[in-house]
Amino acid sequence: MPGTMTVGEKTPPLVQASFEDALAKLPDGYVDGHFGNRPWGVTVKRSEDGKRTWLYGEELSGTDIVNLYRLAGPGSILKPCEMSSAKAIEFVLGFVPSTANAASRP
Repeated sequence: MPGTMTVGEKTPPLVQASFEDALAKLPDGYVDGHFGNRPWGVTVKRSEDGKRTWLYGEELSGTDIVNLYRLAGPGSILKPCEMSSAKAIEFVLGFVPSTANAASRP
C-alpha cells in the first residue's frame, strides 16, 4: 500500500496548487461526473473545521476506485488508500462533475 505523502514533498508547487483548488471546488456529498471519458460517482466529505477531506470515487462502468484523505495545514498531507499519490492527484485534477448535479463551493 502506498504511504502517506506531504503534498508539497514530491509534487511541483503548480500541481499542488491546482490539486488543492480542484479538490476545494468539488461539492460536498455525491456527484456524478466523468474521468478519462468514463462515468464516475464521487462522494466528498469535509470535516466541520475544514481540516480533513475524504474523497471516494467509483468508476460506474467498471471496477476502478479512488479513495483518499487530505489533511490540511502547513504542508498539506495526502493519504491515498491502495493507490499512488500520483493517481489520486491525477483523478482530482481530471474529474469533471456533471453540470446537472454539480455546484460550486462558496
